[in-house]
Amino acid sequence: MKFTLSWLKDHLETDESLKTIVDKLSLIGLEVEGVHNPAEELAAFKVAHVISAEQHPNADKLRVCKVDTGDGTVQVVCGAPNARTGMKGVFAPSGTHIPGTGLDLKPTKIRGVESNGMLVSEREMGLSDEHAGIIEVAEDTPIGTPLADVLGLDDPVIEVAVTPNRPDALGIAGIARDLAAADLGKVVTPEVERIAGEGPCPVSVTLDFPDDEAHLCPAFALRLVRGVRNGPSPAWLRQRLEAIGLRPINALVDITNYITYDRNRPLHVFDANKVKGNLTVRHARAGEELLALDGKTYTFAPGQVVISDDNGVESIGGIMGGEASGCDETTTDVLIESALWDTSTTARTGRTLGVQSDARYRFERGVDPAFCVPGLDMATRMVLDLCGGTASEMVLAGAVPEPVNIIAFDPKEVKRLTGLALSSVEMRSILTRLGFWVAGEGEELRVAVPTWRPDVHEAADLVEEITRIVGVDRVETVPLSRGSAVPKPVLTIRQNRCIMARRTLAARGMVEAVTWSFIPKPHAEAFGGGQPEIALSNPISSEMSDMRPSLLPGLITAAQKNADRGFSDLALFEIGATYHGDRPEHQQEIVAGVRRGTAKAGGAGRHWSGAAEPVDVFDAKADAMAALAALGAPVATAQVQPGGGDWYHPGRSGLITLGPKTVLARFGELHPRTLSALDADGPMVAFEILLDAIPVPKAKPTKARPALDASDLMPVRRDFAFVVDSDVKAGAIVRAARGADKALITGVSVFDVFTGASLGEGRKSVAIEVTLQPRDKTLTDEEIDSVGKAIVAAVEKATGATLR
Repeated sequence: MKFTLSWLKDHLETDESLKTIVDKLSLIGLEVEGVHNPAEELAAFKVAHVISAEQHPNADKLRVCKVDTGDGTVQVVCGAPNARTGMKGVFAPSGTHIPGTGLDLKPTKIRGVESNGMLVSEREMGLSDEHAGIIEVAEDTPIGTPLADVLGLDDPVIEVAVTPNRPDALGIAGIARDLAAADLGKVVTPEVERIAGEGPCPVSVTLDFPDDEAHLCPAFALRLVRGVRNGPSPAWLRQRLEAIGLRPINALVDITNYITYDRNRPLHVFDANKVKGNLTVRHARAGEELLALDGKTYTFAPGQVVISDDNGVESIGGIMGGEASGCDETTTDVLIESALWDTSTTARTGRTLGVQSDARYRFERGVDPAFCVPGLDMATRMVLDLCGGTASEMVLAGAVPEPVNIIAFDPKEVKRLTGLALSSVEMRSILTRLGFWVAGEGEELRVAVPTWRPDVHEAADLVEEITRIVGVDRVETVPLSRGSAVPKPVLTIRQNRCIMARRTLAARGMVEAVTWSFIPKPHAEAFGGGQPEIALSNPISSEMSDMRPSLLPGLITAAQKNADRGFSDLALFEIGATYHGDRPEHQQEIVAGVRRGTAKAGGAGRHWSGAAEPVDVFDAKADAMAALAALGAPVATAQVQPGGGDWYHPGRSGLITLGPKTVLARFGELHPRTLSALDADGPMVAFEILLDAIPVPKAKPTKARPALDASDLMPVRRDFAFVVDSDVKAGAIVRAARGADKALITGVSVFDVFTGASLGEGRKSVAIEVTLQPRDKTLTDEEIDSVGKAIVAAVEKATGATLR
């Protein structure tokens, strides 16, 4: 939001300096992003008198000028055809930066004649493209007068950042109100004159909505002004609009832009002679189009609100008018519109169509409904004053809503919530100056919220208003109390698990990524999502239409984008939520990761020892197992089963489970069909850990570390090879062997799988290594053989295996 200091003073009577105003704006919540003071930038450029202008001895088109700058006389070589004796122009001394050309002046010789400084043109000053001659100023202008004073550019421009909850601060009158409430002056905003009008308005307005949609356009005010003369705006209006970055167009359009910034009241003007019949505010029909004032054609969809006449759509409600009914220099009769539009519908329509405008920016945040009719009167008065004409009576379709929000307020809440000790009189004064109506006494105040403050709903909001006006610098700094007891841990089990998973996967060479929770519907459907209940009703874009059912779509997409830029071997992981319905219990916390190319744990890419192997299902399994172990999951008793989801390769994926029902993780190679749906290339493997499925560790009676459980005796290792049917899982053999003697057996691992004709069709050999750890004494051969026989018997019983 930009405004000039003089414009602010139209609404605020104050003698405070620019610095004081700027500092106070930031203190009351309107953060100043910048102050542009043209007078400071143009300080070196001053009015000078050309004492003489003589022909250059060595150049036909140059003149040697003697210039009185007010600080002395200097010699300037000038090539402008209008440089002549006796004129007054604008002089820039040596050392000055010329904004239009980017040059820095320095003493020089031009064709053998010394030149110190420069008489400048408008283009060299960056004021226009005019460069046929140097700037001429009035003869009665005193020598040495700053150029900024001559051109009226001595008005600083202030830019403030307005948060979305403060639509009232999108009008300069609202900013002045805040400053006055902070004791920086007195509000002098002019009252709006009521315009009666002569005769009825010949154009009627129909709000074509059912009762339950009346909020889409609750009120629409319209007035006809006949016999206007539309031309350039007066200089004061053009200068103000140009100062804040707006391009003056013509008087009628400039008036609406002026009121938009002055009072946060967007308006629109129709050329009445281009409007056919009456106006109707309605839903757009699918396929209708409008060539808007920005020169672009927009195609509408059902649900969007438009203004139409007998010719069709004439304007996008609350956003932008159409080119066909726009005002130009031939306009003689004008329809002035002041309407109220629904914030959500305006935002959704603007985002869908991709159109930005000052009107949309304000209507989607909220405007003062009570200023709907006064805004029309204010615009009418300016049109009559600047363009002439005769105004008709106003026609009002619908009714201006009268929101009444009364808040019960106890002044003690200010002390309780902020620590500020303020008197009741001071608090009442602040609220009154902000436009609130205060009644009652003591602890039972009743505060009515003004219509321009849709963000104030409860007592805490009033505390916030009082605090920001008083100044947060007055809030006393109080240290937090420190208890005498040892502080207890504040992190939850889930938070600790997230930290541990992050550390573990990073140590395995993976890089953390943060992807969007919204994904395209085809991506969601590829991972079991796409249900209506998790589709967004108002998506940011078509590429973010659904809540993600898995973290993998975002990770796969990120991996592919890296690959497209030459980083084909990488490993990414993410910790976040997935969504499978519209209820809290349908949200799951997941740890997921993907590996691509040759990004194996511990190294990737080309190596002198030979060609790098691509990632496979066992890399994903190793990542999942390592993370589960770090998270405290009982991986020793976990089982690996086939499955994992349709997005994994059916023969190269699996589940890590506890028992038949509890799934801890999924892993595997991603299915080519899945990669194709996401426009990604393989090979790519992935895993997903369900954090909430990991059992919560049992509470320990003490926080002390347990005693080290280590044996002084050497472990014993024995190998066994079993011949089993091909469909027998190696995990079944490992579990059976581990259960043969739980006291002595501390480890079982598979180290070889063999198939061949010598074993018979449908048979395979699985070799395992068993580790025995004695505790009390060294094992005898008989004891070792006894355990071996128990292992063989257990495996034979569980799997039907025979010792090879």
